[in-house]
Amino acid sequence: MSRVRRVHQASLGTQLFVLQVVIVFLAVGGTASVWAQLTREQLDSQYQQRALAIAESVAGMPEVREAFGAEDPAKILQPIAAGVQLATGADYVVIANRDQIRYAHPNTSLIGKRLSTDGSHVLISGAAWVGIETGTIGRTVRGKAPVFDEYGMVIGLTSVGVLEEVVDAQLGAALPPLVWTVFAVLLAGSGAAALIAQRVRRQTFGLEPGEIAALLEQREGVLHGVKEGVLALDLTGRVTLVNDAARELLGEVGETLTEMPVSDRMRDVLGGADPGEDRVVLHGERVLVLNRTPVSVRGQHRGWVVTLRDRTELVRLSRELDDASSTTEALRAQAHEFANRMHTVVGLLELGEHEAAIGYITQTTRSTYATGIRSQVGDPTLAALLLAKSAEAAERGATLVLADDTDVPEGRLGDPQDAVLVVGNLVANAIDALEGAAGTIEVSVRADDRGLHVRVGDSGPGITPELVEEVFREGFTTKAAQSGPRGLGLALTRQACLRRGGWVRVHNSDGAVFTALLP
Repeated sequence: MSRVRRVHQASLGTQLFVLQVVIVFLAVGGTASVWAQLTREQLDSQYQQRALAIAESVAGMPEVREAFGAEDPAKILQPIAAGVQLATGADYVVIANRDQIRYAHPNTSLIGKRLSTDGSHVLISGAAWVGIETGTIGRTVRGKAPVFDEYGMVIGLTSVGVLEEVVDAQLGAALPPLVWTVFAVLLAGSGAAALIAQRVRRQTFGLEPGEIAALLEQREGVLHGVKEGVLALDLTGRVTLVNDAARELLGEVGETLTEMPVSDRMRDVLGGADPGEDRVVLHGERVLVLNRTPVSVRGQHRGWVVTLRDRTELVRLSRELDDASSTTEALRAQAHEFANRMHTVVGLLELGEHEAAIGYITQTTRSTYATGIRSQVGDPTLAALLLAKSAEAAERGATLVLADDTDVPEGRLGDPQDAVLVVGNLVANAIDALEGAAGTIEVSVRADDRGLHVRVGDSGPGITPELVEEVFREGFTTKAAQSGPRGLGLALTRQACLRRGGWVRVHNSDGAVFTALLP
């Protein structure tokens, strides 16, 4: 038990070496044993056939047949048998009659006695026989042949044998080449086993099976415990590793990069056609941030690891915060402007210019844009957003006007977050489309039983025809976005509308016109 325990505690290389040497030893030993057995069987067969040939030759001699009819057959047959034994090198030549009484035998004292082995099968059937039997001189390989008279009747038999010691000696003479061959094969097998064990040790970095299993368990635990998506690609673009977070973000993941059901933008980032850090990519309704890092093992480049982070809610909240900040700044500007107007009215009254004060108040009241917005947009959050965007447009040299059909009664929007997101992004996109030039932005927001209808048009250059179908899909980080008026805000707008079962579209009519339905 202690030896078995020491083997189990040995290193992986040692275990492999020992196991392979044992396998080589068993294979070579088994082969040598089979060879020796087959050689022994062949030698036995050869000596049996040789003994039988001698026995048939003796049985066919005319003088042997004639001697059976003599008064004393033993005097004639014993010299013949002794001469044949001496000439052929057989260990014995025996001649017996039909009653199995010996007429010739190497031991003359046994002449006239019954055979020690049964020969009745030869005497009865008249057929020759070969085999191995134990007789008076020991265990021999022998052959027996019947002796026929002139009428074809069996009158006796001849038996010739060779001691198995002779066969063993010849087999022993053939063994040294086999032993040297076995030794050479064992030596070569041991050397090959040592090389294999060394190679395995290098490939496993000297780690033992328990350590490898522990590392695999740790890797799986860390990989699937990370909240960020992790995707590994080899040099051919085949996906070699993907964790649970990546599957949740990407959905179905194919075996190769070309089989992955992702957009061209996503494939460009994953494949390295669009290199860089923190690449923003839209996938379905998600905004993902990707980083692609090369992987090297022992100084050789093996592939890439791509990390994916979900920034959908963060981007949405960031843009809502920007809209809220713009609204706050617009309200501050309005408050500052209102304070200046009040100071003007107070000054006119102190100077006694009552008519001028009344006229100024009337003119100011009629021209207050905030009042117009509030009368058509009952929801205070959406009204504040439009007021802020109006101020932003004015700062950039543009004019924002509400269409006559604008009508959003107070309380019809419920949670205004998606409405603020859609209207804010479309208006911001229209302001950007004017590129600082003087122009007009017309906004229409109308609430009915179907939902909120939004229409935003600008007097800019419009959308090029090839981008009309693509403008909402890829986001501002696509190559197309760099050459045309498309942004991440438009993608978020589309996501918000689709999530609620609505839609958003764009067409050209003296500029770009975006229409959306937010149920």
